[in-house]
Amino acid sequence: MAPKTAIKTIVLTLLAGSGNIWADGREEAAREVEAAIHLTPDPENGRKVFMVCAVCHRPEGWASPDGMYPQIAGQQTSVLIKQLADIRARNRDNPTMRPFTSPRLLGGAQEIADVAAYISQLPMNPSNVVGPGFDLELGRQLYKDECAECHGENGEGDSKDHIPLIQGQNYNYLIRQFEWIRSGKRRNADQKMVKQIQRFTPREEFAVLDYVSRIRPPQEKLADPGWQNPDFPDFARHPWPPLQPSQMIR
Repeated sequence: MAPKTAIKTIVLTLLAGSGNIWADGREEAAREVEAAIHLTPDPENGRKVFMVCAVCHRPEGWASPDGMYPQIAGQQTSVLIKQLADIRARNRDNPTMRPFTSPRLLGGAQEIADVAAYISQLPMNPSNVVGPGFDLELGRQLYKDECAECHGENGEGDSKDHIPLIQGQNYNYLIRQFEWIRSGKRRNADQKMVKQIQRFTPREEFAVLDYVSRIRPPQEKLADPGWQNPDFPDFARHPWPPLQPSQMIR
């Protein structure tokens, strides 16, 4: 076999294998999601499991203002379950988090249900990072026309369809995920959304995400200013360094 032909054969074989891996991952994740959603969660055990998560997401679940990690506090339980299962099954590519979803650290479907229940009841950050405030009217109209049907009028998401709550999310994280969804890097994204956002111009992208970052969660979901999670009194909290203008994606 000629070298070029051999290389082509190897590449095609690897690609075909990758397709099978992704298909298997989707099926594996779907089974685990179905199992976890129908279990009765134990939030107290979820608190113990969350100790591993707190290292990056912080005890409050508010994560980092630079968008490296998302705010997960207050998220839909079904969404948390699906994302954990997808990452574990490699249906969502997240090399940083994947080791923490291993059965050795996270456990099985019961532990996924437990930690998701715990995270979902955490109060949300009352001071998330918002965009620069340009083109908000354009962003509002785009959200109404393009996003509200799935994510809800106020960004509340849809538990039944595992559509995430996006209200109160940090601006930089929204942009990072938008780009990963559009490029296909976030493999478990809704394909309707992937196709829909292909036609967004940079101006439209930044405008709608700036608007989304300013959608306030209901008051009852917000923490009081300065709140710290009392379940982790001994956690060494260090303030995030101030976000510099160069770190604000625009």
